[in-house]
Amino acid sequence: MIINPSAGGGRAARELPGVERALTSLGLEHRVERTRSLDHARELANAAADGGNVAVAFGGDGLIGAVAGALARAGSGVLGVLPGGRGNDFARALGIPLTPVEASEVLAHGTERPLDLGEAGGRVFAGIASCGFDSDANRIANETRLVRGNLVYAYGALRALAAWRPATFALEVDARPPRTVTGYTVAVANSKAYGGGMLMAPDASLTDGLLELVIVGAMTKARFLGGLPGVFKGEHVNRPEVEVVRCSRVRIDADRPFTMYADGDPIAELPAEVRALPAAVRALTPR
Repeated sequence: MIINPSAGGGRAARELPGVERALTSLGLEHRVERTRSLDHARELANAAADGGNVAVAFGGDGLIGAVAGALARAGSGVLGVLPGGRGNDFARALGIPLTPVEASEVLAHGTERPLDLGEAGGRVFAGIASCGFDSDANRIANETRLVRGNLVYAYGALRALAAWRPATFALEVDARPPRTVTGYTVAVANSKAYGGGMLMAPDASLTDGLLELVIVGAMTKARFLGGLPGVFKGEHVNRPEVEVVRCSRVRIDADRPFTMYADGDPIAELPAEVRALPAAVRALTPR
């Protein structure tokens, strides 16, 4: 079953005919179901699992996270991924081709293996859950109609930086003593990338059963801006203001309200607990 967004003429809708031709040529039987919402996508994923079919999420990371979460909750079913969004970071982390027609080969010849997921505020996500500066940047990116493609995330970051003021976060990480940090962002990574190729947690693994907590501490706006290009190579983790901690659970609060975003969508309000879901979903990945 191919779960495909029904709204508008986005990339997934435009490339669907080519994907269907590719699947047919590969000898794969398929059925397309158009989603009305992420909740509807979860219902379709459950139906695919119940019918013994692969649930193929053809869209952005938000759709993939919703389908993966539904399969994890059901405890059955197999996830297929066809990148059709702006960021496509989950596919990027798995090494799935970012062209949907090429990614169809993975559905035909890929390997089924268990992958970790994350959970924030009781909702499942596939990639990275983050808050603070990222909350403002994601909100701006989602609201803008001026910029298209993955450049929208860089646009959101630049707009957010202009009005940003430091935030203080209260963290409870596994069994460690509670602590506070002041700075920009607290991100909890199940996967390596977000924002269209930004390697926020370059060493994060989808198969180690753990999360990577990335804390971006206090620095001047000029220094923060100068380090943004390095995030696309994962070089920011070498900066003294950035700390990375492996963990299985973290509770996050802040000195002012923040919405936590994951897979490009709002997922929880602070305070929120984020935890790892080891080997939560089976997915088709490149060999």
